[in-house]
Amino acid sequence: MANRHRGEIGAMLDGRAYKLALTLGALAELESAFGDDDMLALAARFEKGRLSARDCVKIIAAGLRGAGCAVTDEEVALMRADGGAAQYVDIVARLLNATFGSDETQAEQMPKVEAGEDARAPFAGGA
Repeated sequence: MANRHRGEIGAMLDGRAYKLALTLGALAELESAFGDDDMLALAARFEKGRLSARDCVKIIAAGLRGAGCAVTDEEVALMRADGGAAQYVDIVARLLNATFGSDETQAEQMPKVEAGEDARAPFAGGA
């Protein structure tokens, strides 16, 4: 079970329950992947609110690896979520909020992405 106090979230992918966490190692991996110099730059990048499908793959894969799942970016790119693109964005938003958010009220402020809406919906978390 995911422990919110440890920055973990739960997610269903390919019909299986997973735990995700952006550990310090996972954050370092994302800094390198996105070319950011530090965690503040990484948080600022996510705060801008534009997420590509490639961004979602990298973030979800890093979160899975951070929680101990040996998975490649390529394997994550092939995983399915019941809610489609909106579900991937929800997973990323919850993971970023668990990592960079300061309290539960920020989770309530997250935009609700409905099926058919732009999958590059803004992330409303904070650094």
